[in-house]
Amino acid sequence: MNGKTYRKPFAKKSFGQNFLVDPKYIRKIIDALDLSSGDTVVEIGAGRGALTEFLVEKTAKVFAIELDRDLVPVLRGRFGPLPNFELVEADALSLDFSMFASNTLKPKLVANLPYNISTAILQHLIEHRDIFSEMVLMFQREVVDRITAPVGTKDRGFLTLLVEAAFTAERLFNVPGSAFRPAPTVTSSTVRLIPKDSQVADQAQIRKVLSRGFAQKRKTLLNNFKSTLTDANQILKAAGIDPGRRAETLTLDEWIVLAKVIAAGDDKQNANVL
Repeated sequence: MNGKTYRKPFAKKSFGQNFLVDPKYIRKIIDALDLSSGDTVVEIGAGRGALTEFLVEKTAKVFAIELDRDLVPVLRGRFGPLPNFELVEADALSLDFSMFASNTLKPKLVANLPYNISTAILQHLIEHRDIFSEMVLMFQREVVDRITAPVGTKDRGFLTLLVEAAFTAERLFNVPGSAFRPAPTVTSSTVRLIPKDSQVADQAQIRKVLSRGFAQKRKTLLNNFKSTLTDANQILKAAGIDPGRRAETLTLDEWIVLAKVIAAGDDKQNANVL
């Protein structure tokens, strides 16, 4: 930004780093955010600043989160003097995102997430979704397959339902390995997540029920629940669910009903499904 040239640190395997370098895909991510001059954006893993460079030009405020100490001085050198840039040296997995909460315009969030911790960060973001107006995230393509998997498909699982309960998800576009340095052997994919009011009153209970229901995906719901519910067959029927169905065939609404039926049971073992 200031005309100086900065040394570009090598990507670290320990951080799962693959830096996005292709201008075409950088631009597509920026376009997907649909930014205006009044927006605030939180960027997880700013890296060398490929996205940051465009964000500071288009928005009122950029909070760039970076954990790698070798990248911090690069980011400070490039963007530190800018009044709308703030570097947050922190681990996104443990960061309290409420620090970005606003009583006016909610911030947007963007991230090219390291493959090795992407689902863990996503689950952390689910807990903080009310802070943001939308998120544009990049994952390994297989993760986006799971996030957006329709009812009855093999990719539908525990993660699908957690996301579905918290967001409206829209698959955007794939990004080939050649767009990164170093180039990964897998394809990435981007997704837009719009937070929604959760239909789930008891988050802990629904997680337990989903975890047990998807414990062994090839088994029926009856087989997955019968070891932890004293009368799994009757409980499933009481929820309006055929005990012979598999977990991936259930809608979110059906899971919610099942969780309520289990929680309402008089048997303490049923109320604590795990």
